[in-house]
Amino acid sequence: MKSERQIIRMPDATALAQTAAERLIARLEANSDRTAVCLTGGSSPERLYRLLASEPYRNRIPWRRVHWFMGDERFVPPEDFRNNMAMARRLFLDMCAPPENIHPIPVQAGTTRDAARRYEIALQTFYGSGRLDPARPLFDLVLMGLGPDGHTASLFPGDAALDERERWVIGVAHAGVEPLVPRVTMTLPTLASCREMLFEVSGPDKRAILAQVLNSDDLPAVRARSLGDTVWLVDAAAMPGSSHDT
Repeated sequence: MKSERQIIRMPDATALAQTAAERLIARLEANSDRTAVCLTGGSSPERLYRLLASEPYRNRIPWRRVHWFMGDERFVPPEDFRNNMAMARRLFLDMCAPPENIHPIPVQAGTTRDAARRYEIALQTFYGSGRLDPARPLFDLVLMGLGPDGHTASLFPGDAALDERERWVIGVAHAGVEPLVPRVTMTLPTLASCREMLFEVSGPDKRAILAQVLNSDDLPAVRARSLGDTVWLVDAAAMPGSSHDT
């Protein structure tokens, strides 16, 4: 696994989202076969998702051959406003992507463990194997965010889930931050199986935790690395030491 992360400073949240869109499209263009993108929830990707549904980005995406997955999900019904995939569907997927190419985590399953196992099977079926091959990434791009405690996906500081190496997807009984609902999340090896892992970090409220990330080896967001490229897009307001305030 590549050890270095690339940090790219952006002037503002708009430029950050535009750059994220360009990087996503570049990854899709680089693979002429079936492609896969792992989405993230929370507020960080909202600007990006809106851009993907707008021109000129919408016309540049080969929707028929792109499959969309979700890195983690709150264990709430699909129609719940806290549901990550529901946000992505509302902002761009339902307008653009074929329904059969949208792969939500099955929150209707009885337990988080049931949902995790079903999603793991879905991922393995899509991939064509029960073992991840470093030479054949599962995803072309994995989008990631940074939580106020340093979590990413639904992998929280101190959780045993951070050391999981066999399972692709696991249930998380207790979230470390709001909303305090159970979660289902891909594990670090699954998220790492990508050509590019792209973090979006924006806003002054992320400045303190980003400073910790840049000086830590143990927070979940630090441990999340791609087998390919790991890129952090950070806007000026989130950059430690910045006086920018928006």
